Amino acid sequence: MLPPKIRLVALVSLLALILSFPAGGFAQTAKSVDSPRDPRDYILLTIFLKHDQSKTLDEINQDLARSGFWRDFPPLGIEVDSWYVVMGLGQVVTLRVPPYRLREVNLAIEKTAWRAFRTEIYPAYDYKDIAASQKERAIQKHK
Repeated sequence: MLPPKIRLVALVSLLALILSFPAGGFAQTAKSVDSPRDPRDYILLTIFLKHDQSKTLDEINQDLARSGFWRDFPPLGIEVDSWYVVMGLGQVVTLRVPPYRLREVNLAIEKTAWRAFRTEIYPAYDYKDIAASQKERAIQKHK
């Protein structure tokens, strides 16, 4: 097993790589009609659904069907920002969650995903526009 610092660096690097892919081209998305658009009204919740490699894919799918995972996750009205399969890891899902619905999302994961997956959950926020602005200022500064 890798030391904790190396594991953390590897996970952060993997997350950065995953989030750099275009959401529309490769991700499975489901937009909610009333999903929050203003960043002050939601958090991005990145969920690692790590495959239990002691089980076959058929066993994992049976666990998901038995628990109602596909019916109940994510809860109705929660927007899926991206959903990727990462070979050797599992699935990485990013949800757009109004803060008052965080408990509901957590319960859906606990009730439906834990038998099939080990989970890790990370709150995040959209930094894309800020990073682009900083890059533009840096370019202008060095002209």
